[in-house]
Formats: sequence, C-alpha cells, structure tokens
Amino acid sequence: MQEQKRILVTGGAGFIGSHTTVELQNSGYEVDIIDNLCNSNAQVIDGIEKISGIRPGFEILDIKDEKALSEYFRRKPEYDGIIHFAALKAVGESVEKPLLYYQNNISALINLIDAVGEKGNLVFSSSCTVYGEPNYLPVDENHPIKPAESPYGQTKQMGESILKDVSKNGKLNVIALRYFNPIGAHETATIGELPLGVPNNLVPFITQTAAGIREKLTVFGEDYSTKDGTCVRDYLHVVDLAKAHVKAVEKLISKSIKKNFEVFNLGTGTGFTVLEMVKEFEKISGKPLNYEIGARREGDVEQVFANPEKAKNELGWKTELSLNEMLKSAWDWQNKLKK
Repeated sequence: MQEQKRILVTGGAGFIGSHTTVELQNSGYEVDIIDNLCNSNAQVIDGIEKISGIRPGFEILDIKDEKALSEYFRRKPEYDGIIHFAALKAVGESVEKPLLYYQNNISALINLIDAVGEKGNLVFSSSCTVYGEPNYLPVDENHPIKPAESPYGQTKQMGESILKDVSKNGKLNVIALRYFNPIGAHETATIGELPLGVPNNLVPFITQTAAGIREKLTVFGEDYSTKDGTCVRDYLHVVDLAKAHVKAVEKLISKSIKKNFEVFNLGTGTGFTVLEMVKEFEKISGKPLNYEIGARREGDVEQVFANPEKAKNELGWKTELSLNEMLKSAWDWQNKLKK
C-alpha cells in the first residue's frame, strides 16, 4: 500500500486554507495546519472535520516566531509539500499599515524557507496584485510585473522574488499561484469567509450589509473607465481555487514542473464590476442592498481579469462554479452564521 503523502498548510484555519485542507483530505493527503489565528477561528478545524470526516493536525503557531517554527519542524517528519497561506491580505489595510504587512508577510516567509533548509516542495499563495494596473487584458503570466499599487501587492511581488532566487539552488521547488478574487463558501455552509472585524473584501461586506450587520456598503469610485464606472474584478469560487492547490501539490510531488519556480494565474477569465456584483446578489437574495458611492480607494486598480489558459493546459485545472453559485454559497454561509 502506498504511503500517504503529508502536507503542511500554513494559515490553514483561514478562508482559502480551510477549503484547501478539505480538498487535500478528500484527495487522500494527510494534512497538518499551523495558524496564529490572527484573522481566523479554531472552530474552523471542527468544520473541516465535519465536511471531510477527518480532523487535520492543528497547532497554534506564529511563523514570525523563528524559534517556535524551527522547533516545530524538529518534531515533525519531513513533509512532501507545504502550502503557504499565512499572510495578511487586505489591500486597504496594507496602505494604512505598511510596516505590519512587511513584517508579517515577508519575515514569516523567510522564516519558513529557513526552517525547511531551503528545500522541498512549496506552493505559494500569490496574487494578481503583482501585475499592478495591467497593460492589457486578460492578463497572462507573461505580463510584466509592474510597480505594485499597495504594500500588500508589494509583499506578494517580494515573496515571489525571494522564492525564485532561493529555488535556483535546485533543492526548493515552488509553484506560485496568482489568485484573482476568491469568494463564496463550501456548499454545506460549514466553512466560509470569516473576517474578524470590518470586512476588507467586497462579498462579505455585501452579505453582512444584507444581513443587517453593516449599515451600508460603500462602493469605492464610480468614475473609472468601465461599463458602469466601478472597478472590475475576476471572481472565482473558493472551492475551485482550493482544487487548484491540490493540482499544484500533485505537480510538485510528481516532479512534472518544467522549472524550479513556476507561476499560474487562477481566475475565470471574466470580469464583473462592483455594481454588477451588487445587482446579482440582490437577484439571488431577493434583498435590496443599501449602498452608497464613495471616493476611490487608494491601492485599487481599475480592472483586472485573468487569462487562465496556462493553468488549464499545464495544471489541468479550470473553474467550474458560476457567479450565481459563488454568491448563493456566500449568502447561505452568512445566514448560517446569523443563526
């Protein structure tokens, strides 16, 4: 009988990390999670177990703590792969607190690489923010990396640069997944996006406004050169995104990557404006949404959506769930939380 492959998921109690853990366990992997719970909840581990029937290994650990991280790896057998999610991820907050983002996202990554001895298989949670304001649409992986519009985007660019440089040693193999905009929740409404405090992302703000938790939604800017003047993004279902991480792990373990450092865009290839999202949500929920138009938000790009062909051809991955399914699952999750 083939030995079960072991995967470490940093930030595995978070939104994308928890859904990825479910998909990994459903695919036969043994999973350990480390998370400092700065923007997540330990009860998420119960949700993962409820869906998959398996409880992942879990320890509260801050990977900024170099000593604690080294000690963790000393205690554990070597992992077949690591998926690194643990990072702060709000564009607006990063503009207000840049140093917090550099300390958290960069020092933690360096500690992780150091703790594994600059070797192994690593999937890096990157972002379409590395492209800045795009020169052309849809954006493919050959698009130049432009100056980032936010410290968050800068930390993803720097993270990729660090991993690219370290992977030249031939011992560390890396796939960087550049996500567009993950939304939605598991179809069981057992796990979903659970921002602590005021949400920074559009969809949880929409659902919390509809649920009466927030008074109103502010749409940042209506004077962009788009069909209705609001920003355009490529939204994909978090479960589709989670499945891409399983594909990336499989590719690394099977040693079928072409280079030691590879990047893939993860998106649907279709962009929607903020107001289109509002209208689609109103249709699904049957609730009129209280929103106002505000000033542009610093750090936001006008529009960005993916060319996902490389992921389709080389990872064997594409999105399957529609915008309607994404928003419905997010609303189901919000209603479950309310109860």
